[in-house]
Amino acid sequence: MKKNDRVQFIQDCLDKEYPTTPIPLTHGNMFELLVSVLLSAQCTDERVNQVTPSLFSLADNPKKMSEISKDDIYKIIKPCGLGPKKSKAILHLSKILVKDYQSSVPESFEALESLPGVGHKTASVVMSQGFGHPAFPVDTHIHRLAQRWGLTNGRSVTQTEKDLKRLFPIDSWNKLHLQIIFYGRQYCTARGCDGTKCYICRTCYPKRINPKKTKKS
Repeated sequence: MKKNDRVQFIQDCLDKEYPTTPIPLTHGNMFELLVSVLLSAQCTDERVNQVTPSLFSLADNPKKMSEISKDDIYKIIKPCGLGPKKSKAILHLSKILVKDYQSSVPESFEALESLPGVGHKTASVVMSQGFGHPAFPVDTHIHRLAQRWGLTNGRSVTQTEKDLKRLFPIDSWNKLHLQIIFYGRQYCTARGCDGTKCYICRTCYPKRINPKKTKKS
């Protein structure tokens, strides 16, 4: 199967399997989404969703968050991992949002990525899922599947993002990145599929016998 055919097949398959793509992280406003995405680094969405109700009942906006202590934040978010680093970032970015952005989450990659604890992937999630701007956040699932499906060489997450943006139409990015994540969690898992077992891998590469080695993000 040629790459263009694979791309179309993958998109058709994912559209059929996941016609709707609910945002995995539970949130009530843009600030809660930003904090939730920050917490999801090296943590499952499920765990984040278990932790954030307690955090947001204490502070659901930058002003309230900036007025509580780092220790109070840490005690709540500790189960998400990297607690000291994340609690410090949440407190610091909240103060910046109050001081420089009138307690609002900025609507630009540059401004978001200037905030403590916010990298390109986190900014991309907020821009796409929060503000609706075209973006293609690449997490471990997307990085793994893009390699298994022959869409990138996997040299880096940055390269994977560039390759996927080049292959798929811009109006599909916001939905597609979630569809790939859902498929990676359900069918093409890190251990459950090695590039030879799930439906998309088998259809795209029917002659592949050996497991497809993938580079980690």
